[in-house]
Amino acid sequence: MNIIQKLSSKNLLIFNLVLIGAIFGFSLAFLSFSCSTPNSNKQAKAQESPVIIPASALAVAEELQTAFRSVSEKMLPSVVEIKTVSVVRRQVPRFDGIPWEFFFGPRDRGPNNDQEREFRSQALGSGVIVRFINGVYYVITNNHVVEEATEIKVATKDGHEYTAVLVGTDSRKDLALVSFKTSDQHPLAALGDSDRVEVGDWAIAIGNPLGEQFSFSVTMGIISAVGRIGGPGGNINDFIQTDAPINQGNSGGPLINIRGEVIGINTWIASNHSGGNVGLGFAIPVNNIKRVIDEFIETGTTKYGWLGVSLMEPNRETITALGLENRRGALATQVFIGSPADNGGIRPGDFITHVNGRESRSVQQLQMQVGDLKAGENAAFTVIRDKQQREIRVRIEERTDELASDNRKLWPGVTVIPLDDQIRQTLNLDANARGLIAGQVIAQSPAEVVGVRQGDRIISVNGETVNDLASFYKVLREKTSNELWFGIIRGDATLESVRFKR
Repeated sequence: MNIIQKLSSKNLLIFNLVLIGAIFGFSLAFLSFSCSTPNSNKQAKAQESPVIIPASALAVAEELQTAFRSVSEKMLPSVVEIKTVSVVRRQVPRFDGIPWEFFFGPRDRGPNNDQEREFRSQALGSGVIVRFINGVYYVITNNHVVEEATEIKVATKDGHEYTAVLVGTDSRKDLALVSFKTSDQHPLAALGDSDRVEVGDWAIAIGNPLGEQFSFSVTMGIISAVGRIGGPGGNINDFIQTDAPINQGNSGGPLINIRGEVIGINTWIASNHSGGNVGLGFAIPVNNIKRVIDEFIETGTTKYGWLGVSLMEPNRETITALGLENRRGALATQVFIGSPADNGGIRPGDFITHVNGRESRSVQQLQMQVGDLKAGENAAFTVIRDKQQREIRVRIEERTDELASDNRKLWPGVTVIPLDDQIRQTLNLDANARGLIAGQVIAQSPAEVVGVRQGDRIISVNGETVNDLASFYKVLREKTSNELWFGIIRGDATLESVRFKR
């Protein structure tokens, strides 16, 4: 085969095409790599360029950052971890018959076949050091952190751990004080003034959220609201609300302002059943705590003032019936016989608006204000009665559970509901039916003793016709100083109750 035939052969043609394709591919890849390399370098350089922040803005941010660092550095040594152990003894079945009972079934057991076992549960909370007296440090925390604890230990940020003892508790405000002895030096927290706290202020929370793994955490937010009420377990504080993240384990730790002063003790969160922070945390105002600390140290307990009234938040119908539009306060529906309120002249139906000139905006706020009064103190109560404002001076006594729970002296012992068209329709009453419905009759009270039942229609008090709330309370004030009885309609019968002698 000559050279021309070889060059024109099919195999050589295919080889040449493959060779040309390979050369073209390598050339294209080289050009692409050469072109992309400078672009990558430019992109890298662009990413490495610093963000330009105006010097004035950066200075403000750094000053704020310095403030947060300073507050944290100042407060962390005053915060402690509180570790508790609670011991519960329970009766459990005794399994002496194993393995026989496994094969042949249980035998009859008597009450003596059970045995008592001890169960230990551990919990973790927070606290803050607030006093140092004669070698003893005092730590404020929540009552629910140490409640029923048989062992208490406190751990500080520097790694020391001490055995602590319970000094005093207050379940109504959910406060407790524990103490520990040591020659080690620990700084005390500075207590601020919670009355000066305003919505929008900076708020810093320190504590031990979710266990020891996250101990001594610092979180930041603002004050979301003040004067919140309705805490768990009947807590009577007017809480500070904050969005500074607070979780389980933060209880008892401090809420701090930007000056590094304690303005509250973190107590509870609202969290839609998740148990975690959703930006709704609540702290006991520090001004509610200062007096309690001193009383715990001096006596191991705290004392509350007692007025001797049962209070309610009036609904719209009650406000209208008593002429209380645009008023804020609490309605005294019952008065304890022989109580400071009774002796001072406060009567059922009085609407209390101020204590010593300080506004009482709700039942809970009034309870807290009265509780902070000392036994023997004379206090001025501003009330609305018959649409007229008056001032009544009362000598406060010390509150005890026995006094506050003695329903036998709760006068008159019945809350009433005025008739309206809806109630008349529900009870199938005529449009012209008059009187008031007995909404609640308190057990062992005078009203129950004389025979009033829930659902009765009260038409008279001590023989005086009562058609509305105003007349009901007016007769109670003016006609019942010595005795009390009711005219009632029950079903189709009109009755008169027996008489209660005061």
